[in-house]
Amino acid sequence: MIRRNRVLAAATAVLALGLTGACGGGDDSDSDSGGTSAKAEFNAAMTKVFNPSDKKGGTIKLANSGDWDTLDPGETYYGYSWNFLRLYGRALLTFKVEPGKGSNDLTPDLAEGLGTPSEGGKTWTYKIKPGIKYEDGTVVKAADVKYAVLRSVDKATFPNGPAYFEQFLNLPKDYKGPYKSKGVNTDSAITTPDDTTVVFHLKQAFGGFDYLAALSQTVPVPEAKDTGANYKQHVVSSGPYMFDTNNLGKDFSLKRNPNWDAASDPIRKALPDRYEVSLNVNADDLDNRLLSGDLDIDVVGTGVQPAALGRVVGDPALKANTDNPTLSRLWYTSINGTVAPFDKIDCRKAVEYAADKTGYQTAYGGPLAGGILASTLMPPQVPGYQKFDLYPSPDGKGDVEKAKAALTACGQPNGFATNIAYRAERPKEKAVAESLQQSLARVGIKLTLKPYPQGDYFSQYAGNPPYVKANKIGLATNGWGADWNDGFGFLSQIVDSRVIRETGGSSNTSVRDPEVDKMLDAAISNTDAAAREQAWGAIDKKVMEDAYILPGIHAKSLLIRPKKLTNVFVSEAYAMYDYTALGVA
Repeated sequence: MIRRNRVLAAATAVLALGLTGACGGGDDSDSDSGGTSAKAEFNAAMTKVFNPSDKKGGTIKLANSGDWDTLDPGETYYGYSWNFLRLYGRALLTFKVEPGKGSNDLTPDLAEGLGTPSEGGKTWTYKIKPGIKYEDGTVVKAADVKYAVLRSVDKATFPNGPAYFEQFLNLPKDYKGPYKSKGVNTDSAITTPDDTTVVFHLKQAFGGFDYLAALSQTVPVPEAKDTGANYKQHVVSSGPYMFDTNNLGKDFSLKRNPNWDAASDPIRKALPDRYEVSLNVNADDLDNRLLSGDLDIDVVGTGVQPAALGRVVGDPALKANTDNPTLSRLWYTSINGTVAPFDKIDCRKAVEYAADKTGYQTAYGGPLAGGILASTLMPPQVPGYQKFDLYPSPDGKGDVEKAKAALTACGQPNGFATNIAYRAERPKEKAVAESLQQSLARVGIKLTLKPYPQGDYFSQYAGNPPYVKANKIGLATNGWGADWNDGFGFLSQIVDSRVIRETGGSSNTSVRDPEVDKMLDAAISNTDAAAREQAWGAIDKKVMEDAYILPGIHAKSLLIRPKKLTNVFVSEAYAMYDYTALGVA
């Protein structure tokens, strides 16, 4: 979930409101037969299209080291899933399919244009392109978009999804979605005056609402075909591809949607005939298959695992087939104040001081493939970033003496025992947990490692507050990329206590501070862009003062460029290869 803004400047100019909004070379040599003359070099797909071609046909093979969180557009909340979902679903808006900084710009998709604001930014209107059809030939209507958004607010049924629409839409009091609040009039939040018009009504002005219109939650869902929690088994396609097979937890495949109209969709070339996705593939085996050419894409897009890193970096020929994007992403560890003794701030500070962040960096692959040591939440490229370090240590290796002093202050001079959660399918997160286990042991904090499945990590385990408390998960490895690239898009869903759901699926797993919530509200309503950016840095510092998050590294990744594919480039919006552009050589 990495977003950036240019269109926001236009929204701000219209409203006097809103959010403010690495590269290498490549060979542009064209080859319609598959671009086999493209020169392989490090970062060749960073700012240009590598191996360009308009050739149609073939199958793209992808793999995921874990399970998909969900294929349902109303609930999914992984950046790779948002990238991939554009193959079978069309949101109102999306990010441009092009290399370089242009990929940060929003562009119409299901809608004819960007949103039209009124009432000072409290109302946003979108016109849908007429005649767009689902896979069964029925026409997409504005009511389907309204229904899709309303069903997504049911966090008991769809616990993983973002909570922006619940936060901003003027929904009826205690509205629980169309399943539980059946028949409730929701025109206070969304109206559809005709089959091609959707109007969103907000509780407060929000100049950046176009970014919410680009969320997968606006992908239309026909109410008659909705099966609730089971809809993920067969999402009705509005994009160029539809589901052919879907063996949950094992694999799924996409084939062409015969009712997709290329004339209504200038964004997608839809070159391959088919996409095949394998799930729960061992991460190290996945890397080996990418290097051999047996597999095309690691769909998660977080880069080479530690086991293969030395081989790739040490071999000039292999390194020449990689790209190294910088991400608006933080790899971090949540410190849960609901688990004793982390209900005491000095016990949380002891972790901040004791942690060896160079171990964090090493776990993710070092400075090249991992990233830079972090002392803040927001990465440097997010507008509003302020440089500070409240818990300094020599060379990032931790300050044992200050950690021991903090433990004494919180009444635990001899340390204590707690558990640390990580996603079982991610070797880097396991390495982080092991590194923290070693560095915190120096001050008497004993960690027991608890692996949990990626697909349910937030809905059932690390993001489920009752489970966290009952199972004494004091620490949980985590990661976050901006939903769009400004302070609100980065911070809101990981520091606002109001997004924490007792039913699970919380993207914020640890920060519970009413003062932070007030600071967020004040910032989003501030019409002065410079003051708003200053506020994001202040919120970052307040969370770090509370010590609810241990920042590890601001991320980079080393991606293995697919050997057999055409039109390969890194999308800055997703910080991975753009999956909608790819073809087969």
